[in-house]
Amino acid sequence: MRISDLLAIDDLRLTLLTGDPDREFGTVHITDLPEPGRYLGGGELVLTGLMWWHTPADSARFVAALKRAGVAALGAGRAWLGHVPDDLVAACAQAGLPLVDVPVEVSFRTLAELTGPRLAGDVRDALGRHRRLVAALAEGADLPELFRVTAAELGVTGVVVSASGEVIVGSAGDPAGLARAYLTAPRLPAVAGEHTIFAVGRGHRAAGWALACDGDLLDRADVGYELAACVGLERGRIEEGRRVERRLAGQLVAAALTEADVSELNARLRMCGIDSEEPYAVVDVTAPTPGATRGPDPATLGGQILEELLGREVVAAAGAGGAVAVVPLRESGADGLAARLRAGAAVLSALPGTRLCAGLSGALTGAAALKGGVEEAGHARRLAEARDGGVVTSDEIYTHALLLATVPGDVRRSFSSRLLSPLLDYDRGHQSDLVRTLGVFLDRAGSWNACAELLHVHVNTVRYRIRRIEELTGRDLSTMADRVDFFLALRDTAPPR
Repeated sequence: MRISDLLAIDDLRLTLLTGDPDREFGTVHITDLPEPGRYLGGGELVLTGLMWWHTPADSARFVAALKRAGVAALGAGRAWLGHVPDDLVAACAQAGLPLVDVPVEVSFRTLAELTGPRLAGDVRDALGRHRRLVAALAEGADLPELFRVTAAELGVTGVVVSASGEVIVGSAGDPAGLARAYLTAPRLPAVAGEHTIFAVGRGHRAAGWALACDGDLLDRADVGYELAACVGLERGRIEEGRRVERRLAGQLVAAALTEADVSELNARLRMCGIDSEEPYAVVDVTAPTPGATRGPDPATLGGQILEELLGREVVAAAGAGGAVAVVPLRESGADGLAARLRAGAAVLSALPGTRLCAGLSGALTGAAALKGGVEEAGHARRLAEARDGGVVTSDEIYTHALLLATVPGDVRRSFSSRLLSPLLDYDRGHQSDLVRTLGVFLDRAGSWNACAELLHVHVNTVRYRIRRIEELTGRDLSTMADRVDFFLALRDTAPPR
C-alpha cells in the first residue's frame, strides 16, 4: 500500500509533512520505544505517539534507528505533545523518510483497521502471482522464463549473479561489482549504486546468488523479496536434481582410491559425463570459516563454492578432507581452469571470514590416472590451506613447499625460531641486517658479488656478515646441508627482503 493511498482516506485527515507519497509499506507497527529497531523487519509504517521525545536530539536518534531497520514511513500522533516537532520533520527529511501528521482525534487502532483490508488486497495479489508461478513451474518453465514473467508482473527489472560474479539470468555491465556488493553488505537488502541487492535463499553468501534489482527498492522491498523467492524456488528445484550427480561423483572417487578395476572406473567416468579418452583434471576444495559456529562444514561449503565458480557445469562430492570434482578439460585446459578458479576466488575474497583453499591436479586421461589425480589435488589443497587460502596447481607441489606443508605449523615455527632467533635478536640489538643478508645470499646461490650488488654494499661487508651469521648460529654456510636448513627456515618466517 502506498502512502498516497493512506492520505486519500478522507476519514483519517492525514497530512504528509515530508517525503515521497508514492512510498509503499507492507505492515503497520505501533511503538513509543526510543530504540525500536530490534522489533522491526523493514517495510513498515511506524506509528508513534512521540512519548520518547524529550529534546531535539531524540528525533535524530529515533529516525536513524528507523532508517537502519528499513522502515517505509513514520506516522506521528499529536496527542502527547500537541504538535509534531520541527526537528522530527527535519530529521525525516534528511533521512528521506516520509512523515505523516496524525490528528489527535484519529486513534492508531482506527488507522490500522482501515489499512488492514487494503493490505490484505495486496496479499491477495501476491497469492495470485504465486499461483501463476506454480502453474508455470508445473508446465516446465525454465529459470529465464520464470524470471522474465515474474519480473514483468512485479514491474521490476534486474539480474541474478552468483557470489563469484557469474550472471545466472538477466544481464549486467559489472556482475563482479554486484557480487562484491552482495558479499560485503552488512545487511540485505542494500542499495549499491543503481541497484538494490537481495539475497536469493538463506544459504552461505559465499555459495549464494544475489538478485540485483534496478533502482532503489528499499521502499518496495516486498517486491524484491518476492522476485528473489521465485528465483530461489527454481534454484531449489535444480539443486534437487544435482544430488544424484554428487552421489555418482563420490562413488567414482571412492572407487578410484580403492583401486577398482579400470573397466569399472571407465564406466563410472562415463556416468559422470566424461569419456574415457577425454582429458580431465581433479579439483579438491575446502572453505574454512574460522570462528563460525553455524553453517556447512569446510568441505561441503567448498564444494558448493566450486560448483558456482564453474558455472554448475560439474558437481563436487564432499569427503572427509575436502570436496572433490572431476572436471572435463575441453577448451581452456588445466591452465584455463586454474585461471577461472583464481578469478572467482578473487571476487569471493571480498567476503570477510571465508577463504577458499583449492588444489588442482594436472591434465589427466583415462580411468587409470584418476587415483593419482585425486592424491595430487589433495596435496595441492593442503598446501593451499597451509598458505591460508588460494588456488594451488600440481606444478607447485613438487617442491620443498609441499614438504613444509606436511609438517605441523608449530614444528615449523619452532625450527625457524631456534635457527634464526640469534640473528633476529642481533639485528634488533645492533640495527644490523643479518637476516636480510642471509636471505639474499641464499637466493643468489651463495654468490658474494651478486649478493653485494643487490644489497648495494661492498663484497667485504657481505663476507663479514656471513661470518657473523656463522659465529652466532654455529652453522657453516659453505655446506649444502646448513644452507638448506637456513633456506627452509627463512621460507617459513618470510622475513622482509
